[in-house]
Amino acid sequence: MLWVPALLFSAVARARSFLYGRRLLSSYEVGAPVVSVGNLVAGGTGKTPMIAWLAARIAERGLRAGIVSRGYGAEDGASGPAPNDEARMLADLLPDVPHLQDRDRVRAASQLVDLGLDVILVDDGFQHRRLARDVDLVLLDALRPFGLPAPTGGGRPVEAPLPRGLMREPMGALGRASAVVLTRADAVDEATLVELEGRVEQAAPGVPVLRAQHAPVAYRDAHDQARGRRPLKDLEGVELDLFSGIGNPGAFEVTVRELGAVVHSHRRFPDHHAFAPGDLHGLGQERPALTTAKDAARLEGLPEVEAPGSMLVLDVEMELIRGAPILDALLDALPPTQRSRERASIHEGLHG
Repeated sequence: MLWVPALLFSAVARARSFLYGRRLLSSYEVGAPVVSVGNLVAGGTGKTPMIAWLAARIAERGLRAGIVSRGYGAEDGASGPAPNDEARMLADLLPDVPHLQDRDRVRAASQLVDLGLDVILVDDGFQHRRLARDVDLVLLDALRPFGLPAPTGGGRPVEAPLPRGLMREPMGALGRASAVVLTRADAVDEATLVELEGRVEQAAPGVPVLRAQHAPVAYRDAHDQARGRRPLKDLEGVELDLFSGIGNPGAFEVTVRELGAVVHSHRRFPDHHAFAPGDLHGLGQERPALTTAKDAARLEGLPEVEAPGSMLVLDVEMELIRGAPILDALLDALPPTQRSRERASIHEGLHG
């Protein structure tokens, strides 16, 4: 039943890409370099940790970054759009980095440029081609590179456009990427990575393929923030209940098991799930409940939802395990902002 709408979705995606490729649809520059982090498929691939990684590297270069996102799942409140889970998580990770959520990402990027920021980071921007970009990074989850997991009992997963599968564009779209990053590369074997790299090379010859992992760095008690982060070794042998509303809950569970914890249960919700009263009932009573930083940030904005009595949060950071020099080179090659060029011109004139 989903073949026909999937074919229609694919036809629209190809037509749209053709129009942008022939410049029949316009892309707009905003006067500052733009770095996009996006997906080929719908779902979580680790964009938020990658944005945090990039912001830190940009700051090391003495530049100020700002973040633009569509704000999926954000709701309008009395004082304007309320930040969604990614925005709250990024605010915790990058408190000094401005972040605007707006469906019109050209408008949001322009506003950040007006604030004097040097680099614009676009969260989930691969398909948003209306905003011109200097670097296009595409993330593929090594566990589920094309969205759907392998069927139970064996066989290859369905690789099809939405809504039959989870692909937003065909594989050939990777040809316009500056680099492809295989995330959670530590969760699969070398043969799987080599096969996936070969498929990317076949679809997008010459596009560099990097590897990254989501490395857990610590955990913390959501109800006792004063104690700060705790070492991961303290989770060894601890029996936990998990809950998550992310794009790839299986990867979260694998990570927790690899830490030596005992997973008693895992209450899974859809990606960007809006927690409601009763969703977490019973968790954190007999044993601690562990969740992701993104889910914990979402709960902070929902005072009407009762959090588990004993709730732990796992903090994870992006780590490049192959190809970091390529990303550094892409960042080093970013052009200066229009304002910095004007400042340099004025300085040169005064010097002369």
